[in-house]
Amino acid sequence: MKNKEIKSLSADDLKQQVAQEREAFDRLKFAHAISPIENPMRLRTSRKLIARLMTELSARQL
Repeated sequence: MKNKEIKSLSADDLKQQVAQEREAFDRLKFAHAISPIENPMRLRTSRKLIARLMTELSARQL
């Protein structure tokens, strides 16, 4: 998801997207703990996407 797309989301959509991404990240992390996933860089990109979403959400709250 691009920054442009993130900025176009509403606050409620951002919260919902954060929850979905965190759930997906947790599943990915558990899958990687059991057996190595094919592309471990997906963990990093997922974590960074959550950070971008949270940054936009906190910027809107200020």
